[in-house]
Amino acid sequence: MALGTLHPLVLVALQVVFVILFGVFAEYSVTKPDDAPQDTPPGKLLRMYSMFQDVHVMIFIGFGFLMTFLKRYGLSAVSLNFLLAALVLQWALIVNGFFHLHDGRIQIDVESLLGADFTAACILISFGVVLGKTSPTQLLVMAMIEVPIFAFNEVIGRRYLQVSDMGDSIFVHAFGAYFGLAVSFAMFRKDRDSENAASNTVSDLFSMIGTIFLWCFWPSFNSALAQGDVQSRAVINTYLSLCASCVVSFAVSALLDKRSKFSMEHIQNATLAGGVAVGTAADMMVQPFGAVIIGSVAGVLSVVGFSIITPALDERCRVHDTCGVHNLHGMPGVLAGIVGAIMAAMATHEQYADSLYVIFPAMEPMENATAQALAGPEHGTQAGRSAGYQGGMQILALIITLAIAIVTGLVTGAILRLRVWEQLDTADLYSDRRFFVVHDPEEGDAPPPPAGNESKTSEQL
Repeated sequence: MALGTLHPLVLVALQVVFVILFGVFAEYSVTKPDDAPQDTPPGKLLRMYSMFQDVHVMIFIGFGFLMTFLKRYGLSAVSLNFLLAALVLQWALIVNGFFHLHDGRIQIDVESLLGADFTAACILISFGVVLGKTSPTQLLVMAMIEVPIFAFNEVIGRRYLQVSDMGDSIFVHAFGAYFGLAVSFAMFRKDRDSENAASNTVSDLFSMIGTIFLWCFWPSFNSALAQGDVQSRAVINTYLSLCASCVVSFAVSALLDKRSKFSMEHIQNATLAGGVAVGTAADMMVQPFGAVIIGSVAGVLSVVGFSIITPALDERCRVHDTCGVHNLHGMPGVLAGIVGAIMAAMATHEQYADSLYVIFPAMEPMENATAQALAGPEHGTQAGRSAGYQGGMQILALIITLAIAIVTGLVTGAILRLRVWEQLDTADLYSDRRFFVVHDPEEGDAPPPPAGNESKTSEQL
């Protein structure tokens, strides 16, 4: 097989499989006579579409441009982000649908589209860890493996442990980060250092486009599936946490520099850490000052991670993290899980009123008919939980998520090392030239001028 011909064949094969699976199993969501107006497909569309579009923009523009900081990998970063997201959205609709079948069929509505976007976010987080070190074929294989594992872990947490993670900081951010870090460990390369593994003013500016889009739309990510007062609380908490992490990240970045200068690596990433850190408890009563504290702590944690922890992981633990995903998604995701557990353990009916049982369905008293229905064997849980018990389940979900992500990430990394997949040579690391047509004279791909139309110098003109 000629060099660089495997990935288009894989793409064609996967798309054919998707067509067959959608044809056999998928259908539009059906409106039932007893559905409330807001729960019918038209009602969900009106209620959720604006939030869905915000998240959609985050996936394709936010994540895509955030990864363009490498000076010679911009085309690959934004384009492979585009490709992976489009692939994962289809695969996620199918995989997630199989965990929520209706009479043996996968029903698709705007909520399932939103769920597919969340799944894509998880895979793109893992992509950030191995950015520039993997071929398109390896990325496709990683995505196809990770999506079912992600869905399985989320079902454990939401259906059986009955935990609350409104902003998906546990199931998306923490899982995606540590899965990617485990893949990176298994695929560790001694030749990871390259002159291409650097940024310049233009690439940093493009990366800031992604940062600003993510920062502006993150409240929608953390509140899209909520309703009413719960949704309002999630928006406010995320808004305040992001503001705090932005200010603190700038401050700590300058404090850690001998010349008191800002680092673009910190500004592009740590300013977003507040959105991750408040995610699990976004809909909980953390209070405005609590949201500000969470964002401030996340900003400090993320900047310190970039300055101290990431170099240590690379040098001592053989974990190379291209985008610093551990600092934006990993550690803030763990922080979010801990904050969520603390807030759950402190939750009372006096504080939340009936919204307590919207956020924590398993805490609803057994005498309530809704709780008795939730306690059925298909949910594998118990209603009438105490606040302390719910907090324990939140921590357990975080631990299980980290364990599954790390173990399966190591296995996936070992699979990606197989020579059957396209591998990158040292000269191809962090460079567009292997898989993209690059019209750059320095890269050697500029087409020759058309015959009879030779360019002229300024003197000739």
